Amino acid sequence: MKKQKRKSGIQKKQGKHASKIAVVREYKDTIFRMLYSDKKELLALYNAVNGANYMDPEQLRVVTLEHAIYMSMKNDVSFILDTRLSLYEHQSTVCPNMPLRDLMYVAKQFEELTAERDIYSSHMIQLPAPKFITFYNGRRTQPERLEQKLSDAYYRREGAEAENETPDLELRVLQLNINPGYNEDLKRKCPSLLQYVQYVECVRKYEKDRPLREAVEAAVAECIEKGILREFLLRERAKVISMSIFEFDQELHDKTIRSESWAEGKTEGKTEGEAGLKVSQVCKKLRKGKNAEAIAEELELNIVEIRQICEIAEAFAPEFDEEAVFHKLMERQEKLPIG
Repeated sequence: MKKQKRKSGIQKKQGKHASKIAVVREYKDTIFRMLYSDKKELLALYNAVNGANYMDPEQLRVVTLEHAIYMSMKNDVSFILDTRLSLYEHQSTVCPNMPLRDLMYVAKQFEELTAERDIYSSHMIQLPAPKFITFYNGRRTQPERLEQKLSDAYYRREGAEAENETPDLELRVLQLNINPGYNEDLKRKCPSLLQYVQYVECVRKYEKDRPLREAVEAAVAECIEKGILREFLLRERAKVISMSIFEFDQELHDKTIRSESWAEGKTEGKTEGEAGLKVSQVCKKLRKGKNAEAIAEELELNIVEIRQICEIAEAFAPEFDEEAVFHKLMERQEKLPIG
């Protein structure tokens, strides 16, 4: 009952923002998606990511999904080049469910690519090898490169058999941090990606002391003056301003909801409160270089429970963001309570 109450409380807090978020998801496009709808820019991004040197943008076959797949959202950019299917996503918030989302995306992609083929045939249907990339530029500290795996979401089993078990279904997503100071060589190789990051930073600079609309408009004007995404902004100025307001408003909303949920999780209900305390204690000791066994011994807690928290926390090293670890733990707890 307490868990249901906590969820309904969050839903109420979402109410005042619901119409704005609905517009974002209904609107479909984002600035990143618009920018890389240009095949020339998309090819430059592909070359930078893969160390390739393709010259003809018409070699790209864009296959971006145009229909709702997950939470009324479509994937950002999908395309085939040579024998590879690339699925690119942009995230301004950390999303541990990207492997699951990409699994849904690629399954739909393969369904559409093989629509005219007989999958029951005795002849093998060849498929382009998928590669999943997430470009991250949110405010939460993240490593330069982070591999997210679908198997991280699987239930944990104990015992020697489980330790040697390889999942039959795996999907890996490479998250590339494109914030200033990260993956600078990649951004130098792809000027549009560098300038996109500069634009975002410009908006964040102005939004510190201005209403969001004014901040976006000032950032657009400054970037045009400095030659940052100049042609793109001049051509799509109205759309960019509109979408930026929605995107930054949603980013702030998501951050607020996470903070409120984290606070409630630590104080509302014995289970959530205890979990929040354990996460906080474990993260503090992980920052000091302690391992799960040492932490369990020092805190006098169950080693299985501590290992589970440590496994989740590894994805958020070296900062070990307590709020992020807590939310991931709560997601798992809904499926398999830890105590």
